[in-house]
Amino acid sequence: MSLLSSYYLPGLAVEDRAIDVPLDWRGTSPAQLAGVQGAPSSPLAEASAAEKCDPAFEGRSLRLFYRVLCAPENVGRDLPYLVFLQGGPGGAGPRLTSPASDGWVAEAVRHFRVILPDQRGTGRSSRVDGATIAREGDVAAQARFLKRFLADSIVRDFEYLRLTELGGARWVTLGQSYGGFLTLTYLSTFSGAAAASFTCGGIPHVPARADEVYAHTFPRMVAKTSLLYERYPDDERRLALLAERVAAGNVRLPDGSSLSLRRLQSLGQGLGMKPGHERLHNLLDLAFTAGDGSVEAALAAAGGRAEKIELSPAFLAGAWSATNVAANPLYWVLQELIYADGELEAPISWAAERAWRERPEFDPAARPLMLTGEACFPWMFEEMPELRPFAGAMERLMADTSFGRLYDSAVLLANETPLQAAVYFDDLYVDSGLQLDTLGRVGASHAWVTNEFEHDGLHGEHVFKHLLNEARDRGDLAGVL
Repeated sequence: MSLLSSYYLPGLAVEDRAIDVPLDWRGTSPAQLAGVQGAPSSPLAEASAAEKCDPAFEGRSLRLFYRVLCAPENVGRDLPYLVFLQGGPGGAGPRLTSPASDGWVAEAVRHFRVILPDQRGTGRSSRVDGATIAREGDVAAQARFLKRFLADSIVRDFEYLRLTELGGARWVTLGQSYGGFLTLTYLSTFSGAAAASFTCGGIPHVPARADEVYAHTFPRMVAKTSLLYERYPDDERRLALLAERVAAGNVRLPDGSSLSLRRLQSLGQGLGMKPGHERLHNLLDLAFTAGDGSVEAALAAAGGRAEKIELSPAFLAGAWSATNVAANPLYWVLQELIYADGELEAPISWAAERAWRERPEFDPAARPLMLTGEACFPWMFEEMPELRPFAGAMERLMADTSFGRLYDSAVLLANETPLQAAVYFDDLYVDSGLQLDTLGRVGASHAWVTNEFEHDGLHGEHVFKHLLNEARDRGDLAGVL
């Protein structure tokens, strides 16, 4: 293994490692590049290996960074590996302070050596940001480059890591949110490479369609926003007054960008997490500077004129923090592209924006003000400094219809890798009904449906332990644990 450093965190022994992977996997395969015979393959893997690499990417590589964790008492023990497939898209692996800082880790390191990769383009894995994309040339070249950061490439990176760094040992995968999408791509492409798989709030609908996703998401956002107003009635008035003030203009966030009505509405993106409603309520509680911070005090100090209301620096800092993606710009860049599987009948063409325009209740002038969730919009690439460099490439990608293949329905139906899936009944982001429909066509899959948790349930201490116990009780981890 290519060791960079080793050290201890409280309760964790850590190794930082990195390997080189091709920017463009077309024209080769993990097994071919690793010189391994008899490794798991599939029609998807073989078809990609038979394609031609983009001439502009020939010979170019990326650095794939990953961490290996274990409990200090397990150092030197030959425990099985568990690889964590991070949510996102565009999210780096978790940065931990202890096993308790991400709820599933404490249980995982009791049984496994845990691998935390930074997916390509994120964290320390040849990070992609505005400066990076500018160096790729014109918008056509930039768009071709960004297509190399989707699930078909990510799972090949991980399979290459398994073959070269772990000696081909079968591992267990744990996918959170988008990590579940990666799980089905991995099972489709490298059947048999995983000994078992776990997913949490992340089974995509197969076949995948972005329009279908947002047809389910927007009605749930109405429900989530309504729940905010039901729990905290003053927040409806606060958001209405904030909308009036923002509509008057000249509201600046800490990075100098404007707070627009659409960006104000995007504060709803955390309402699918726990305690998302309470976090937003506490942010709105600090919105106004005058007097006791109430709506009445704000209006009185401004002489009843919304455009004169002063917004607190604490609120503006919080609104920026809740909506910016300076740390992970690929989150919005790739957001709708994760639904592009192979040759599309029609381009994605800003699916969330089209769904938004079809729902008058989301008009910024409508009251009560409805908030939006995990949805990517064109205005983001106009207003947000960290996303402006991607604007031209995004227009190209939204008009594109040719992407890498992600899923093979026949392979998934014949799947023999035990798959334990936590399906959150009220999931805002990944519809539970669509998840169950897919799981009904995946062999060896088992769904645990619960309304006890929101989309981020894995980050508590119960969900992974429950799934692990179910798998052990069923005998799905025989030979692993």
